[in-house]
Amino acid sequence: MPLLDVQNLKTYYYTLRGPVKAVEDISFQVEKGEALGLAGESGCGKTTAALSILKILPKGGKIIGGKILFNDKDIVKLEENDMRKKVRWKGISIVFQGAMNALNPVYKVGDQIAETILVHEPHTKKKETKERTAKLLEFVGIDPSRADNYPHEFSGGMRQRALIAMAVACNPDLLIADEPGTALDVIVQAQVLKMMKEMKSRLNLGMMLITHDLSIIAETCEKCAIMYAGKIVENGDIVRIFKEPLHPYTQGLIKAFPSIKTAKTEMTSISGFPPDLLKPPPGCRFHPRCPYVMDVCKKEDPKPIEVTTGYYVACHLVKKK
Repeated sequence: MPLLDVQNLKTYYYTLRGPVKAVEDISFQVEKGEALGLAGESGCGKTTAALSILKILPKGGKIIGGKILFNDKDIVKLEENDMRKKVRWKGISIVFQGAMNALNPVYKVGDQIAETILVHEPHTKKKETKERTAKLLEFVGIDPSRADNYPHEFSGGMRQRALIAMAVACNPDLLIADEPGTALDVIVQAQVLKMMKEMKSRLNLGMMLITHDLSIIAETCEKCAIMYAGKIVENGDIVRIFKEPLHPYTQGLIKAFPSIKTAKTEMTSISGFPPDLLKPPPGCRFHPRCPYVMDVCKKEDPKPIEVTTGYYVACHLVKKK
């Protein structure tokens, strides 16, 4: 039984112009102790998928179909009170994009981590909370004495680490990280990712990493799901995706990314632009940009095919082996 099993999830944003089909019929799984990377261009629905899992969608956002099974319980059916008490922070926690905006600027960092513990474990004594806060800061590579500092006194990398400490304060089973490398220089980014990888192993965490940077996924994850215009087009083992991508969009993404290991080749971009999700094109949503487009692509939406065990591709070009 997987830790997280998302089945045919649909999430729309209702606007005055009509529903924005941000997430359309996506499915994926995360096992305990495993990291899944969710990759794709900006606006493809990655963050919406994460917010759906925690049921913290902004105004106008609504899950209209599918299941989100966490430890075999359907989150979609849970009431808000149960989500707050049983799932968020204790079961699933999230590290939001933009560490400075996610921390309250007028509260000390240590107090914010302690508050997370006290809200979800109200019977914890003050002394124990302080000790746990110190251990959490030390765990993410921050001197515990810095607990009395305010967020603006931390560097970008330290703020990111503090957020991760807060996210694991209640010992969750699943950690979602939304663009953990945003606004960090490459050295600090590498340090944060290394720490997350070690933490996943030590705590046996399931992890879901959301990013547009394929190199981060290659370094951190065992599995990868490629999203395009609200749909998952390829999903499976990370090595297979990088070595033998089957979907034309995945192939385009990898060709647009430089490599320091293979022979020097010219990078190529994917022509065109992502579709308007208010009025997505009929058939395959990638067909207006696809170099291999066929007539069937313009009419029929391709369903995911399991080409090998646990490896899925949604493309009319791909046949089951």
